[in-house]
Amino acid sequence: MILIADSGSTKTDWRLISEKEEVKSVSTPGINPFYQTEEEIENQISTLLYPELMGFSVKKIFFYGAGCAFEDKKQIVKNAISVSFPKAQIEIESDLLAAARGLFLKEKGIACILGTGSNSCFYDGKNIIHNVSPLGFILGDEGSGAVLGKKFAADCLKNQLPEKLKDKFLKQYDLTPAQIIESVYKKPFPNRFLAQFTRFLSENIAEPSIYNIVFDSFTEFFTRNIMQYNNYKDYPVCFIGSIAYYFKDVLEVAANELDIQIGIIYQSPMPGLIKYHQL
Repeated sequence: MILIADSGSTKTDWRLISEKEEVKSVSTPGINPFYQTEEEIENQISTLLYPELMGFSVKKIFFYGAGCAFEDKKQIVKNAISVSFPKAQIEIESDLLAAARGLFLKEKGIACILGTGSNSCFYDGKNIIHNVSPLGFILGDEGSGAVLGKKFAADCLKNQLPEKLKDKFLKQYDLTPAQIIESVYKKPFPNRFLAQFTRFLSENIAEPSIYNIVFDSFTEFFTRNIMQYNNYKDYPVCFIGSIAYYFKDVLEVAANELDIQIGIIYQSPMPGLIKYHQL
């Protein structure tokens, strides 16, 4: 059997499949070798994943994850997984390749991720040929949940929003300006903290000030990333991720303004990955 993992910033979706069907699904916390040691990942897999799969013969494991674009980071995850699955053939790839394979299978196209972070690439049906570096939520990650949250929080604290909207937000999240600043600058995972505000943005997207934050950030995603691919008008631009999925209408408007053709938008690459590995 084949075990496929799609690991984002907050959770890892594991699917055990045979040649014809899905056998079992397991959800564990997100795994990222940039923020976790090999021992921490190993412990997470041995205590949360392995007990759920005892009794199954796992022959191959395909792990796709954030932070897995570099060989040294891939090796950390591979070593951690191999402790629980010593006989399995293990392949570690980036979450961006997961998006490309999940969206296009073995066809060409421009694959994008809009989740807590953002990323994009041109995929030739086998490999990622060109990638504009996302640079993270401080220098880049345009259109991502972290950046939308960052822009919104900044406008809120700089008094750029209607007073009623600001008060509604602070009350709904039970936050003070001081707590927001502390969470961003002093606590771990500020990107996750900021990305949580996108639910409020979605609920209040009819507010012009909020719509403009989202629209402008999506426009920046296209101009600073997608429009750097020489052939961006020749292929559909397709998306994976909760931000693309829940802000689909605004995303399509921003794309149309720039004459960019939007294709499919999925919340998760997993259905496509299952098809890809069953081909």
